[in-house]
Amino acid sequence: MRRSYKFLLRPTSKQQQALRAMLADHCDLYNAALQERRDAYRHGSKTRVRYGDQSGQLTAIRAADQGGQGRWSFSSQQATLRRLNKAFEAFFRRVKAGEVPGYPRFKGKGHFDTVDFPKDGDGCRWNSAPHESQVRVRLQGVGHVRVHQHRPVRGMVKTVSVKREANRWFVVLSCEGVPAEPLPETGRTTGIDMGVEHFATTSGGKHIAGPRHAQQAAEDLAEAQRALAEFPKKVRTSLRTKKHRHAARKVGNLHAKIRRQRLDHHHKTALALVRDNDVIAHEDLNISGMTTAPKPKPHPDQSGAFLPNRAAAKAGLNRSILDAGWGQFLSILADKAESAGRRVVAVDARNTSRTCPECGHVAAENRVSQADFTCQRCGHAANADVNAAINIATRAGLVLSNTA
Repeated sequence: MRRSYKFLLRPTSKQQQALRAMLADHCDLYNAALQERRDAYRHGSKTRVRYGDQSGQLTAIRAADQGGQGRWSFSSQQATLRRLNKAFEAFFRRVKAGEVPGYPRFKGKGHFDTVDFPKDGDGCRWNSAPHESQVRVRLQGVGHVRVHQHRPVRGMVKTVSVKREANRWFVVLSCEGVPAEPLPETGRTTGIDMGVEHFATTSGGKHIAGPRHAQQAAEDLAEAQRALAEFPKKVRTSLRTKKHRHAARKVGNLHAKIRRQRLDHHHKTALALVRDNDVIAHEDLNISGMTTAPKPKPHPDQSGAFLPNRAAAKAGLNRSILDAGWGQFLSILADKAESAGRRVVAVDARNTSRTCPECGHVAAENRVSQADFTCQRCGHAANADVNAAINIATRAGLVLSNTA
């Protein structure tokens, strides 16, 4: 089993400067490679420059810039070029499929936050300290950086990544051969219905509250963004530049705090579900489709005018769905279930909130309100979210019986 571990780094001030320089140089490499591909496509009879061509130029680039590109790991620079190549492959795949392509864009230094090392021992070395109590990671061009290791690492470290989040630095280890830690069987199966009013509702009738971290921090975030907007993009004096950096750092720290709070809530909720149930069923949700903005409706009689399409209400719903972070939670749930020997089943989401679990009657009128369900045929009444969770659990049982 493959698993990732993320640990906080505690670099010295000089090491922080080196880490920032490493990100900046990798960002320059990424942008220069992107520019070369753009120029070749526009002026070279649409000739494509591939990863192998650009990787072959690294030796000459490093030799010509010993104090810049030459001081970093060759393998990490290849990983940055592969990152660009992956973006182009995705672009051409979307073009071929007739989708909105999204041409790869240049990265600003404030938005290039990760450097990958494809192999432990090549430009990096995990736990390079002589004593176990002093866990460190060695990075070429940076040195031996202290690591706050809050849990043991299992398996073999294959890749190492350095990541910046606001003003914090992290190391991410990808390990293979991580042993599973199965939990004792409970004999219980549950279905969970993801929602906005409640983060999740189980088929047993338990409502898991949604903390709504982004909504709680909305006022502080709006104030910090207003302070940041007071500065123009091009500032001239050193004092204004310093204040601008401080305002930008505050916005980044607030976003990072919200992200950490949401991740903590997801981990704790998923762990509780995995410990209490052998099988966990959830809807197979198309979250990207659910959060798509409604298309404008042109007025049939007035040129240039549009009919109401409830875009403002849909925007509020989209914010609530994204604040809940359903996709991240379901991914964490699947990972924890695999490690614990549990099973997660995704079922068809259609009509789970409109189906009566007693008689099977399906009708939109069964959903009386957001919170109430009343079957129009048999009169069965229940909480709408609990009713949906029961239907999800029932469908999971049918799926398991058909695959057994």
